[in-house]
Amino acid sequence: YDATVEDLSRVAVKNHGNGADNPKAHLDFECSLDDAVNAPDVANPLNLYHCCPTSDGAAVALLASEDVVGEYTDERIRVAGVGAASDHVGLAERDSYVGLSATETAAETAYEDAAIEPDDLDFAELHDCFAIAELLAYEDLGFCDRGDAAQLLRDGVTDPDGDLPVNTSGGLKSKGHPIGATGTGQVVEIFDQFTGRAGDRQLAGPRYGLTHNVGGSGGATAVHVFENEEVGR
Repeated sequence: YDATVEDLSRVAVKNHGNGADNPKAHLDFECSLDDAVNAPDVANPLNLYHCCPTSDGAAVALLASEDVVGEYTDERIRVAGVGAASDHVGLAERDSYVGLSATETAAETAYEDAAIEPDDLDFAELHDCFAIAELLAYEDLGFCDRGDAAQLLRDGVTDPDGDLPVNTSGGLKSKGHPIGATGTGQVVEIFDQFTGRAGDRQLAGPRYGLTHNVGGSGGATAVHVFENEEVGR
């Protein structure tokens, strides 16, 4: 496809801009497109600004049934859809190098479970362990057609003021990647956005949010759709 190193760098610029507004972010600073394009190589074409840090951190979420959640809090978000899938861990055994079939399968299950389509989402937290992973996820999750991820990014759709903001927390790239805590950390951002706690990152009245977490280089993927029951009723 036509994605370039500059497109990879646009992912970093966007997510660092979001992370700069997140007091819990590990790399809480903005970067320019020139910074990201000209950073030292890590594994060409990926450079320093295209790769997430390995962070220390912790996150917690309280999961309760609808029958008892009122005993614990008046602020709740609904788990509307859940999908999980697996694939070969070895790249040589996979059908494609330009997507994660586990993400596609998990997303289809989560959307069906929530009775929504990708167009219904208001924002998403994606597993951007590397800048290219965010572009792949746009396509695997149905945000755009195969091969159109770079254009989606260029058009500003996934910017904070776009139609589908992605990684308002800063993502793994800026917020950080505390490995075992990463997936729950994504849920914390969903909760903060739904309950008005996101500060300068706050979106206006989101109803549906999605989290996408990956393990084993795509050998396992989990996708969750969350609903803000205070919106759209």
